[in-house]
Amino acid sequence: MSVNELKAGATLNYIILGLNALLGLVYTPFMLRMLGQSEYGIYSLAASVIAYLSILDLGFGNAVIRYTAKFRAEGKLEEQYSLFGMFTLFYTIIGLLVLCIGLVLYFNVGNLFGKTLNIAEIQQTKTIILLMVFNLAITFPLSIYGAIITAYENFIFLRILQIFRLLLTTIVMICLLKLGYKAVALVIAQTFFNVITLLCNYFYCRRKIKIKVRFSRLNIPLLKEIMIYSFWIFLNVIFDRIYWSTGQFVLGATIGSVAIAVFAVAIQLEGMYMMFSTGVSGVFLPRITAMVTFNNSWREISDLFTKVGRIQFIVIAYILSGFIVFGKAFIYFWAGKDYGESYIITLIFFVSLTIPLIQNLGIIILQARNQMKFRSLLYLVISLVSLFWQIPMARYFGGIGCALAIGGALLLGHGLIINIYYSRVQQIDIGYFWKAIAKMSVVPVIMVVISLFVMKYFVIDSVWKLMMGIIVYSMVYFPLFWNFSMNEYEHNLLKIPLLKLVNRAR
Repeated sequence: MSVNELKAGATLNYIILGLNALLGLVYTPFMLRMLGQSEYGIYSLAASVIAYLSILDLGFGNAVIRYTAKFRAEGKLEEQYSLFGMFTLFYTIIGLLVLCIGLVLYFNVGNLFGKTLNIAEIQQTKTIILLMVFNLAITFPLSIYGAIITAYENFIFLRILQIFRLLLTTIVMICLLKLGYKAVALVIAQTFFNVITLLCNYFYCRRKIKIKVRFSRLNIPLLKEIMIYSFWIFLNVIFDRIYWSTGQFVLGATIGSVAIAVFAVAIQLEGMYMMFSTGVSGVFLPRITAMVTFNNSWREISDLFTKVGRIQFIVIAYILSGFIVFGKAFIYFWAGKDYGESYIITLIFFVSLTIPLIQNLGIIILQARNQMKFRSLLYLVISLVSLFWQIPMARYFGGIGCALAIGGALLLGHGLIINIYYSRVQQIDIGYFWKAIAKMSVVPVIMVVISLFVMKYFVIDSVWKLMMGIIVYSMVYFPLFWNFSMNEYEHNLLKIPLLKLVNRAR
């Protein structure tokens, strides 16, 4: 794969993230008002319940990418085809399992949430869950083809397809809401476009990449290696779901649908925040797997860790600093006056996530090295600590209590402990990394302090004032950050593509 494909993949990732953010700004408040707080809470609750079933991927998605990339680097074609057959069989079994578990959930919605939801809400939740289960059951057997395309590093096709899916799904859902349809119709639309996307991936693999699927005798040693590799990723996914889904589950069981809706707004913003950091690291698993396969030095991998972390910090620092200053007013105008508490919850999430988000290339490195055990066990501990504190904190402090339990455990595990592990075991130069981030942080910190002081004398009471405030903030922030926080490599990442566009325009 050319470097251009890798850069194009990362660039298209950020285009997708920008579209997600833009459409979210327009679509989410529209959906909140059309559905109402109670129905949006039900929709979010059903989605959070189904999110638990997605963990039945068992870490195989990453395994497909890693071992396909490994066999490609070693020139083993037949081994790839046998690998695809084995995973197709596994995913078909998982899809059937999802259907069975989903039916059990469907018939027990009343038992789980009967104390906080009325009869109509329970019936609606059951219908949404059934549709989402069907969607997920279809997704599993066909998901292997998206992983194969990633392993072959054909990022442009994947990202362009994702852009079309995002735009079409949003347009159709807006039309459905305009016509008076509710949450059930939205889930049907999402399912339809998901199936179309999966089929496009399938035909691309068969006709463009020309992969074959062979159902041969299982390679037991390889299977054992894959199972060990996948197991630790699987545990990681489980505890990730505990982190970001149990809050809504706990609030649904202890408080009600309105509290879920407020928390869900923060979760949606947290999801956007996380996506902006994965735009770069998400394309590196095949590349780092090849580096590990060919025994590249720890210094090269450590330098890549810092380089990618700095690029991620450029994006994350702007979003975090801007949200601290304008987040309260943004949520007021975006979601509504009933969602004021979402600002505090979101801010807790953003602060606690910042360290793991600028270091998420570390996860890719561990996956490539097949050394996910420690991180998965660490996630187990902090997830249980988080869950233990969420229940009492939710009873006394509502959604903010849940957020504090989640954020506190995250800072401890993925802020402190994992950095010690990266430094001592993975030989990543964490000291050098944090010196680089500290120097880059000076401008955002100064901007936040000065802006909060100015905001005492500047009341934002309209959307136009909010937009003008963000524009003025950005006009001051970017030149300062460019001159005092970014290095020459990062300047060129932006300058070279822009110069090419200008030259072509001439």
